[in-house]
Amino acid sequence: MRALIRSATAVLPLVVALVCAGCGAPAPVPPPVDAAPRPAATTRSLPTTPAPLPTTPAPVSRPVVLLDPGHNGGNAANKAAVNRPVPDGRGGTKPCNTTGTSTNAGYAEHAFTWGLAGRVRSRLEAAGVRVVLTRSDDVGVGPCVDARGAAGGRAGAALAVSLHADGAAASARGFHVAYAEPAVHGTGPAALRLATGLRDALRSAGFAPAGYIGRDGLDGRPDLAGLNSSTVPTALVEAGNMRNAGDAAVLTDPAGRDRIAAAVAEAVLAQLRR
Repeated sequence: MRALIRSATAVLPLVVALVCAGCGAPAPVPPPVDAAPRPAATTRSLPTTPAPLPTTPAPVSRPVVLLDPGHNGGNAANKAAVNRPVPDGRGGTKPCNTTGTSTNAGYAEHAFTWGLAGRVRSRLEAAGVRVVLTRSDDVGVGPCVDARGAAGGRAGAALAVSLHADGAAASARGFHVAYAEPAVHGTGPAALRLATGLRDALRSAGFAPAGYIGRDGLDGRPDLAGLNSSTVPTALVEAGNMRNAGDAAVLTDPAGRDRIAAAVAEAVLAQLRR
């Protein structure tokens, strides 16, 4: 028995020593504070707030302008079609269209208005305006004057300008701008502003207002179906008298047509900015 006790007494200090072997050891060094934690392979970090959804900018609407190049290249060969009666916008009727006039040298009004419309269109489109034309070429027939007048409303246009040249006596000279008077469809004040703006721009560009028709370059008309039928502000530019030698020289000159187009486009843009 005494031998057994002595053996146990000898072993006990060794056990205590083994248990306490790590009691005084230094603690493990922690990782640096800027070390990125490694999430478990089966987990994924989620944001605390959802990311904003991508947005698509709203489309910017462009103003619409209707240009009506007067007459058409096929009208002269289709007189039955252009002579049929259509509503004139005031309870009566008018011929669907006419052949238009020409210079003494044979430069046709329909060709002049078609080329002028293209020049005005290019300037307006360069300024961010969407342009709609009442005809797509210079070889067709029509459209009729009532359809031309209604085209601005159908297109959602802010305004419309009809382009023409006059065929008065050879002694008559100068441009004028027509508008519906009395007003129709409540567009009277805006149509007069448009006509006045066109008159002012053409005069500022060096063109002389006509002295043989209207007053100071403006002509209120009750008989033009295209103006009467329009539900948007509309004016009709008679850019000059094709039967007058001086006016014809300007109308047949590409530089002259450029000057007219620049003035018309300037007036239209000024009205859109109002």
